[in-house]
Amino acid sequence: MMPEAAIAAPPAPLTILTDEEILFRDNIRQFADDNLRPLVREMDEKAVFDKGLIDHFFQLGLMGIEIPEHFGGGGAKFFEAILAVEELSRVDASAGVLVDVQNTLVNNALIRWCTEEQKKRLLPRMAADTCGAYALSEAGSGSDAFAMQTRAELKGADYVLNGRKLWITNGKEAGLFVLFATVDPAAGYKGITAFLVEKDFPGFTVGKKEDKLGIRASSTCELILEECRVPKSNVLGEVGKGYKIAIETLNEGRIGIGAQMLGVARGAWEYAAKYAQERKQFGKAIADFQGIQFQIAQMATEIEAARLMVYNAARLKDAGQPYLKEAAMTKLFCSQVAERVTSLAIEIYGGYGFTKDYPVEKYWRDSKIGKIYEGTSNMQLATIAKLVLGGK
Repeated sequence: MMPEAAIAAPPAPLTILTDEEILFRDNIRQFADDNLRPLVREMDEKAVFDKGLIDHFFQLGLMGIEIPEHFGGGGAKFFEAILAVEELSRVDASAGVLVDVQNTLVNNALIRWCTEEQKKRLLPRMAADTCGAYALSEAGSGSDAFAMQTRAELKGADYVLNGRKLWITNGKEAGLFVLFATVDPAAGYKGITAFLVEKDFPGFTVGKKEDKLGIRASSTCELILEECRVPKSNVLGEVGKGYKIAIETLNEGRIGIGAQMLGVARGAWEYAAKYAQERKQFGKAIADFQGIQFQIAQMATEIEAARLMVYNAARLKDAGQPYLKEAAMTKLFCSQVAERVTSLAIEIYGGYGFTKDYPVEKYWRDSKIGKIYEGTSNMQLATIAKLVLGGK
């Protein structure tokens, strides 16, 4: 017989949250319904994110969820950041991705690779009032991320950066950019270095803001670097090791995109299920017809499967367990679910769903980006295939 103290408690089901997680989730859900939802349509139409909302995000601690408390952050786990992204995306995917990039990409990179001096200088700002952006992509380097042309040359006490970045989320709002450039093009990926570029650095300009199909309130901008001087003290990690920062940070970010797509699917499903019970045809609610019931049930099943994948990947990350395969699968599957669920939601609304007077068309537009950014679906499949086939 094993001593009673040695008997480990059984693991909790993935969807069972702690009291603290429930309170955190419910507070964000209430905020999103009360403060975010009334602004969604206007922000989408104007393609501008309300600055007052961003201020609220900072006040609520949503922009520094994992930043240690002694730097002004929440000192919470990665899982809480994922819950925040899911709940915000249920109402507006643009809000979800703004918080997602801040936490899962930028803050995670700073927490993990900053020196102590850099942490003291930057982390309090990230928790209090500074948005972050992650600048990897270029016009000629998307999936082939390390084919970048942005160049960094050491000149005295500074690196001088020249080049252009494209598709940079939070580009308009950000005050700090984790930006990748090569110090030696001949070295290939071993020349890639990460820099901490501040918006007011001479030679740095935020260029064109893209006019997008979905997540329109989220700014997606070009960055222009012309003789931009970055102090050597603003190198993140080691020179020539930027590829490691990029790969490992994006692995975490993919779970965040999974959470965003989960939230998008949930939001569309909630509208569709409610509408199906209100819309009358042939003398009864369309939810009484088996054809509609089956669609609602299929959507709910896929959403639950997506939730399990997101929560599992996030819990693995927090537990310090390998999660690369699970993160890739999560992003792949959740983006597929979001596209299917939002499309069905439009069909349940019928002709109304095809108009901007009703909310579901926006969820469908917002879902499409899930298969594209932070690694396309084909790139996720390539990663998964390599891992399940034993690296062959």
